[in-house]
Amino acid sequence: MTQTPPTANSMRRALRRARDGVALDTAEAAVLLQARGEDLADLTRSAARVRDAGLEAAGRPGIITYSKSVFIPLTRLCRDKCHYCTFVTVPGKLRRAGHGMFMSPDEVLEIARRGAELGCKEALITLGDKPEERWPEAREWLDAHGYDDTIAYVRAMSVRILEETGLLPHLNPGVMSWTDFQRLKPVAPSMGMMLETTATRLWSEPGGPHYGSPDKEPAVRLRVLEDAGRSSVPFTSGLLIGIGETYEERAESLFALRKVARSYHGIQELIIQNFRAKPDTAMRGMPDAELDDLVATVAVARHIMGPSACLQAPPNLVDAEYARLIGAGIDDWGGVSPLTPDHVNPERPWPQIEELAARSAEAGFALRERLCVYPEFVRRGEPWLDPRLLPHVTALADPATGLAREDAEVTGRPWQEPEEVFTAAGRTDLHRTIDTEGRTGDRREDFDEVYGDWEALREQAAPGLVPDRIEADVRTALSVAADDPTKLTDAEALALLHADGAALDALCRIADDVRRDAVGDEVTYVVTRNINFTNVCYTGCRFCAFAQRRTDADAYTLSLSQVADRAEQAWQVGATEVCMQGGIHPDLPGTAYFDIARAVKGRVPGMHVHAFSPMEVVNGATRTGLSLREWLTAAKEAGLDSVPGTAAEILDDEVRWILTKGKLPAATWVEVITTAHELGLPSSSTMMYGHVDQPHHWLAHLRLLAEIQQRTGGFTEFVTLPFIHTNAPVYLAGIARPGPTLRDNRAVTAMARLLLHPHIRNIQTSWVKLGTDGAAEMLRSGANDLGGTLMEETISRMAGSSYGSHRSIRDLVAIADAAGRPARQRTTTYGEVPAERIAAGLASDGHLPELLPVLED
Repeated sequence: MTQTPPTANSMRRALRRARDGVALDTAEAAVLLQARGEDLADLTRSAARVRDAGLEAAGRPGIITYSKSVFIPLTRLCRDKCHYCTFVTVPGKLRRAGHGMFMSPDEVLEIARRGAELGCKEALITLGDKPEERWPEAREWLDAHGYDDTIAYVRAMSVRILEETGLLPHLNPGVMSWTDFQRLKPVAPSMGMMLETTATRLWSEPGGPHYGSPDKEPAVRLRVLEDAGRSSVPFTSGLLIGIGETYEERAESLFALRKVARSYHGIQELIIQNFRAKPDTAMRGMPDAELDDLVATVAVARHIMGPSACLQAPPNLVDAEYARLIGAGIDDWGGVSPLTPDHVNPERPWPQIEELAARSAEAGFALRERLCVYPEFVRRGEPWLDPRLLPHVTALADPATGLAREDAEVTGRPWQEPEEVFTAAGRTDLHRTIDTEGRTGDRREDFDEVYGDWEALREQAAPGLVPDRIEADVRTALSVAADDPTKLTDAEALALLHADGAALDALCRIADDVRRDAVGDEVTYVVTRNINFTNVCYTGCRFCAFAQRRTDADAYTLSLSQVADRAEQAWQVGATEVCMQGGIHPDLPGTAYFDIARAVKGRVPGMHVHAFSPMEVVNGATRTGLSLREWLTAAKEAGLDSVPGTAAEILDDEVRWILTKGKLPAATWVEVITTAHELGLPSSSTMMYGHVDQPHHWLAHLRLLAEIQQRTGGFTEFVTLPFIHTNAPVYLAGIARPGPTLRDNRAVTAMARLLLHPHIRNIQTSWVKLGTDGAAEMLRSGANDLGGTLMEETISRMAGSSYGSHRSIRDLVAIADAAGRPARQRTTTYGEVPAERIAAGLASDGHLPELLPVLED
């Protein structure tokens, strides 16, 4: 594409800003990308200084790295049609060449074993995107070999490579979903996918290099990079330059990569790769990207990404001009194989490692081997490295530098779950002492790192904090609500969600009338015990003050016997249910949840097990390699009776990704819940509000729940969860509001009653979060349920709730009395409670005397 060259003045100004270390904008970067001659020399000198400062700070001055690897092309089938690619082929050509649709396990392991014998430490697994979605032959191969999809085969082969050869898998399976990352994270220390470009026209317009390739849409690829960061996966990405993008578009691509890197701190390296035309491709007549173009792009990338970034240029694509790339600011040569060719660029053989070392030395740099996962992430450890991979990584890594130990023995090691997961550890009395001693500190020690970049979040949250514009008439909306709430339009519902003063009072009266007609006057409650079996978690939810690192003062994990003890104690004082949820402990195997359910059922067969949030379900399924349906079926067989509909927060991903770094997307929450319902596992439904959300988010959330209920009928109730801000990281960082107002609580409760009518009959309010008076007010605003006695509660209390961790039966009856209503004990599914259970509860008033000491504490 012809472009007007920059003026001399604009080039001088941009070069001066680069020399002075001033932050560049997109226009200045586009100018610098066109630097040539002495201007380019000036640019590279300043870029090299930035690189050198970063290496000095990282403790490896004068070091340039590479990874000794083998290239394993697991399949060359792909659903995309990139116009420059020779890697991808079609089933007929594979058959004629005597190859299968995928490499067989024996073929994969043969390459990996030979690589291990040569001292390689990385198995680079590259393949086409989702070939089974385009090619029936790929689907047939996977079915015949027992794999649900390509990702399942990638996971299986990664485990075998780890166990049988000792190489570390670096996975390049193309576009991945958030769930795919959860499936693959336990089997690979690092993954990657080139962004290539953010120029949408190159994908959307006929004749563009990515036209007809669904996985090359820039928005999709950026989402993959963000999901990698949310999942704490060390990730490699980069640009492919010279495929028809303008300099402005190339600069925009670099800034997009910087944004992701700053938001999640998970981009371990960027590859700047120059386009090389190949015969037998649609772009065979396109000129190669010039070396000057590559050098300028590396230098600009260094200035934009900063000193701590790791930049790579493939050494087999630069015509032995190693010194120029080093001078431009790279600090890595990427994977270099003594065994396998570069299957993506087969006409370009790898340089010999000895030659690469010599040429690096000529430029003043010592060549050092690294692992596929970069030193920074080796040293970070959790949550970036799964515990099942730690033995494999530490066996090959220098503990002082995080680089590879070149003399390390590369041999297979077991890939297995950590032993002794359910050993009691830490502050196991937190359920008692949270009310007497409180938490040790108001935040985790890793507050500034674990949640991502707070500044980026502030920018992301700002649009959602702008008040909604209300166009509908409140009086008209109230009239419709009183006549038939099912006929409320979105505009009318939104107007009512903003109601205040006399209009709010009227709304609550209407909701209370609908409640009376739907479920009567009885206020229900359940005698239950919360059992949070661990608070060790690295998911990075920014609203959560419960999660701790395993080394934090308030961290704890219960043993299975302690879980069973607590369930038995609850049974003795009249409980019909235990509600069990915990943090996503990195050592917790996917089958641990089954063990927890069995432990309770083994001790108290009649206890209803209401357990495991959708996030825990996904964690269990991905760790075991089971589908959601298979995992939930096994959990039901182990004793699971129903599922909490927590982890919903707000079912809008724009809000979710501000609230949480790594929790499941909204669509996955829906998939878990609907699958549970289909299997006969009912669930509650929830909404946490009053943080960075707005009423239009509440409306969409409630509409979605109503739609699910019409399809499945599996929700037992809807639970309002006001955001507790006091110790919430997102509030402490100055991003979230200090929880909902009384007006918000009344409006949400009333509108939940109206918008979910007649599909979800029970609306529950939270005394833990609102207190006695607040809960009574919600009972006058459309709610009919008070939840449970709880007996212990640490999640809201750790967040700063001041309303205690348990209520007696008399306490709950008193709340109903305050609302002028009778009270009735219920089961989890709102059924009648056996007389024996009622008697046991009344005898103890539904709580543990003095909160009886827990055995083995």
